Amino acid sequence: MPENTKNSFLPAFRRSTYRAPDPASAQAFDLARPDAAPDTADPTARRQALATVPAPAPGHPRHRADRIWNRRPSSGVRRALLLGGASALLGGALVTTIAVTGVDQGPALAAGADREAAIDAAASGAAAASDELVSQVDAARPVVTGGLSAEEAPFTGGTQVTVEGRNLDEVAAVTVAGAPARIVAETPVAITFAVPAVDDAFRGEAEIELTDAAGTPIDVETPAAPSSPAAAAADLIGPVADADAENADAAPTATSEPLTITYTNDPGIDAQLAYVLAHWSSYNSAQYPVLSGVDCANFASQSLVARGWAMDGAWYYDAGTRQMSPAWSSSTALRDYLLTQPGRATALTDAQRDQVKVGDIAQFDWDGSGDRDHTAIVTRVEHTDNGTKVWVGGHTKDADYWDVDQALANGGGSVSYFALG
Repeated sequence: MPENTKNSFLPAFRRSTYRAPDPASAQAFDLARPDAAPDTADPTARRQALATVPAPAPGHPRHRADRIWNRRPSSGVRRALLLGGASALLGGALVTTIAVTGVDQGPALAAGADREAAIDAAASGAAAASDELVSQVDAARPVVTGGLSAEEAPFTGGTQVTVEGRNLDEVAAVTVAGAPARIVAETPVAITFAVPAVDDAFRGEAEIELTDAAGTPIDVETPAAPSSPAAAAADLIGPVADADAENADAAPTATSEPLTITYTNDPGIDAQLAYVLAHWSSYNSAQYPVLSGVDCANFASQSLVARGWAMDGAWYYDAGTRQMSPAWSSSTALRDYLLTQPGRATALTDAQRDQVKVGDIAQFDWDGSGDRDHTAIVTRVEHTDNGTKVWVGGHTKDADYWDVDQALANGGGSVSYFALG
């Protein structure tokens, strides 16, 4: 069967596309091949032979072994042109990036400015925009910018402390050593709070935390400490030194590090407590008379003198005549007297027990009559998860540490307090 007839019966995808080349073209092609015979291996001859080889006609099927006529040989010039085109594309992308970031680099690009400089400029513009946005957000947040107006406070609490900052009217709560502190005054630029009392055994540094309505701690802005010239010269070299020199006067940084205050002894309360613990069972009869069976208010008054209180016309003991006023010796009269001393005594109910501190006065009404039947001095306070525990010391019920809850359970009635300043 003739070849053409045979192929016509085959499926299209199996028909051969090979056509024998023209003998003249094949001879010229063989001469042009690099592996041609030595006598025809001269490059000039090969080029001339190649020029005589006709290209396949359009649409002419090509065998995979045929030379690809539209593929030009690679050269250094062509490679350079390709690289130049790629660079141009990158340059266009850079211009687009600069346009998006809003950095005006038109003249620089027109003048053929260095692309790295343009990239740096674009990055700087984006960073500046980001910094501005962060600054706007930070400006709305409360932050502490100054230290405490007092670095120490007695463990008995009550000291009012002020701290300055920005947006401090957003502060919702203040705690000291984990105990809530009463906010006395609050403005956008300053907040004042009263340091709470702590357990009488606690002394030393305590953390202060300010939080917003969501319970998030308020940042404390601390200034960056610049290095001394000597330290900078010794520790920094070259570019590192230049970078540190630029940041020597860096802006303050906001941290979450809390403020601290130091709880100290109160000399007056220490003296008062020492007197109570020394004479609760060994009466100081050489200096004061003993009122048999009703010596509680007399002993409490003695402790207040040891604390540093000065007598006056309503509350006194005359050692010469051994006479004492009713406010000195009577629990009810002492209550009435303390109510007239708002500068140094504040009445508290048992529901306000968390404000009671060592050295305060506790008074019991055993029968619910409204009079005060017993007076004692607070000798110990503990703040627990279940509430505040209070212990008292005194005379008549001679004790150094008498649990107030146990006293109420045994005697009934109620208890009230005077917080002393």
